[in-house]
Parts: sequence; structure tokens; C-alpha cells
Amino acid sequence: MTQTQSWIGIDVAKAHLDIYIRPTAALFQVPNTEEGIAELVQRLEPLQPVLVVLEATGGLEFPAAVALNQAQLPVAIVNPRQVRDFAKATGKRAKTDALDAAVLAHFAEAIQPPVSSIASEESQRMAELIARRRQVVEMLTAEKNRLGTVRGSVRQDIEAHIEWLEKRLEALEAQLQQAIQQSSLWLERVNLLKSVPGVGEVTSSTLLVNLPELGSLSHK
Repeated sequence: MTQTQSWIGIDVAKAHLDIYIRPTAALFQVPNTEEGIAELVQRLEPLQPVLVVLEATGGLEFPAAVALNQAQLPVAIVNPRQVRDFAKATGKRAKTDALDAAVLAHFAEAIQPPVSSIASEESQRMAELIARRRQVVEMLTAEKNRLGTVRGSVRQDIEAHIEWLEKRLEALEAQLQQAIQQSSLWLERVNLLKSVPGVGEVTSSTLLVNLPELGSLSHK
């Protein structure tokens, strides 16, 4: 017997995930937790869906997307604006979690967006550390620029903040170094990039986070 092709839409919220299966119109909800995501994978694996679609929701979608990807299920993370435009075009203007999940499943079948390249949890943690380091560096630069324009107690306050930010920067760089040392794959690739003159720890890590294919592509 030929298995019915399934298209899955998952509406992601902070507390829960709403899942709609097309064409059977099955709908269920799981908590957006490690246990809930494990249940999600367990229920979707036997269906072997053609595609699972989630909206990009500022990172809330990543745990589910990573788990589904690790289970060898095809996942596409799509731009919410594309889905809103699709919903309007198909007359789906009301907004509920269940309806949003149904729209995403319909979008999956009708538009068939490409499967996303999803970073591992390890890569995501590294990306978060690098992003936070960049934010701290930007705050440090801003505070140092302000230092030359103030006097008295305000200057002392800025100096204290600069000292705190510098300590946070050191701590973040130590965490980044520790994360690299704990991964043999990352360590090998970082060391390879660092062999290039002028490329240091942060630059090599940033390159690998933003270009994960480095070190894995053939010469073609």
C-alpha cells in the first residue's frame, strides 16, 4: 500500500507547538520543551512527511527544527511575511494557533520551499556566544566614546561600567575557547583557519558559524 504524502505545518509559540498534518487535517499540540519535542518527533517519524514547515520566530523554532533535522525529517524554516502573504492570497485572514499551523501546512504543499540547512545545537550555542561577544564589544566602544564627553560622577559610572564590560568580554572569550576545545571537529577547523596569517580565535569561530560548510566542501 502506498503511504499518503504528508505536509506538516508547525506554529511555534514560547510555551507550545501546534501541529497540523495535511491532507488528513489531524491537529495536535505539544509543549515547546525537550519532552514535548521528543513526542513531536516520535509522532511525525512514522509519517515520513514530504516537508515540515515552521516560521522563523526569533530562535524559538530552533530546538524543534534541530530535533526534526536530526531525525532525518525535511524541515524548512520560512519567512513569516511570505506566510502572511500566502494566507491573504488564500483568504485565510483569521489568526489562531491552529489556523496558523494549517496555513503553514498548506504553504508547505503549495509553495514547497527548499529544505533549510539547520545548524547543530553545538553550532547554535557557538553562534550565541559570538553574537553576545559582538554586543559586548559594541557596548564597550560606545561607553569609551562617551568617556571623553563627561566629568564627575557620570564619568566614574561609565568607567565602572567599562570595567564590568571588559570582565564580561574576558569571560565570554573564555567560554568560546572552552566550547571550541570540547569539540574535536571545531578545534580542527579553527586550527586550520588560524594557520592563515591574521586569522585569530574569534575570526575563525565567526567564519565557521556563518559559513559552516568550510572544511566540508570538495574542490568542486
